[in-house]
Amino acid sequence: MARTKSGTATIKKRKKILQYTKGFRWGRKSKFRSAKEALLHSWSYSLRDRKVRKRDKRQLWQIKINAATRSHGIPYSRFINALKKNKIELDRKILADLAENNPEMFKKIVEKIKV
Repeated sequence: MARTKSGTATIKKRKKILQYTKGFRWGRKSKFRSAKEALLHSWSYSLRDRKVRKRDKRQLWQIKINAATRSHGIPYSRFINALKKNKIELDRKILADLAENNPEMFKKIVEKIKV
């Protein structure tokens, strides 16, 4: 049986991995073994941090809504509960944006809930 050489496939594989590590520091951008390990770490961190980013954004929205509702004399938890009871389906992202950029509209929502 004839011998098969996998030189081109190996070179392509290595080249692809080294293209992913463009911009990394030191030998992790040019040395295959270091680059491969750095990529595995970076991909796992990016997956984890996408979840963390969502968590942080939601926390920030809650803080903004809480600050706005307390200035109208109602705590955050009662505000969210009243929203659900009155079947007002605005998510926290929209509410936080209204509280920050459009306070008069947010005040109308709070007044509608209080009644």
